Amino acid sequence: MTDFLFNLHPVVQALLATLFTWALTAIGASVVFFIKGMSRKLLDTMLGFAAGVMIAASYWSLLAPAIEMSKGKELPAWFPSVTGFLLGTIFLRGIDKILPHLHLGSPIAEVEGIKTSWQRSTLLVLAITLHNIPEGLAVGVAFGGTAAGLPSATLAGAIVLAVGIGLQNLPEGIAVSMPLRSDGMSRLKSFWYGQLSGMVEPVAGIIGAAAVTVSLGMLPYAMGFAAGAMIFVTVEELIPESQRYGNTDLATFGAMVGFAVMMVLDVGFS
Repeated sequence: MTDFLFNLHPVVQALLATLFTWALTAIGASVVFFIKGMSRKLLDTMLGFAAGVMIAASYWSLLAPAIEMSKGKELPAWFPSVTGFLLGTIFLRGIDKILPHLHLGSPIAEVEGIKTSWQRSTLLVLAITLHNIPEGLAVGVAFGGTAAGLPSATLAGAIVLAVGIGLQNLPEGIAVSMPLRSDGMSRLKSFWYGQLSGMVEPVAGIIGAAAVTVSLGMLPYAMGFAAGAMIFVTVEELIPESQRYGNTDLATFGAMVGFAVMMVLDVGFS
């Protein structure tokens, strides 16, 4: 499998990887076909797990390699990563400010972004879509970076990142489809909107991979950018949502396990 991927162009690799992460979002959303409801405690634990995976992936798969490949250059090793990190944060904050969306569990009166008359279901999907953008970018940048031939940007590392992102997409798919089902939407529509939130990942992945392969010099900046965007989404949405209903201990435990799982994947298998 690795040999097959190795012979493909990085953009094609990124496309396949993000189709995989999208598929896991769809698998998570498909839960609505099999169960009527889900324990809030379990869902919050899973959201905490997703947050832990994203934080770990941001460091082990993006920031650490970016810092390593920047050593021995004219600029300090931390400069590209920090610059990209802050730009990624600003970028996501800008989208968060403009794009109409509704955080999971929030009443319709708490819609963020520009004013709109869009339905609650659309706004919920857009909220999840918002933080699937940096996930897709992260995977795309990781695969695009393999073209540089650097020890800190390997195909194995990119595959591990895609697997980690895919794992945390499972609860995200559930987190969209189950509330929609609870609001009275049909199982099919709930599933459709749930998987739809992951559709942006292949698009973002292709953009990330293409941008890096065009200019390999921007790789550490791009990796920092993706990390900043992912951390912003995690702190701004996933962590608060996982603790909204008072299941703080469970959400925290889930985050710690998620971080540990991603760390093992990245350090042990990349």
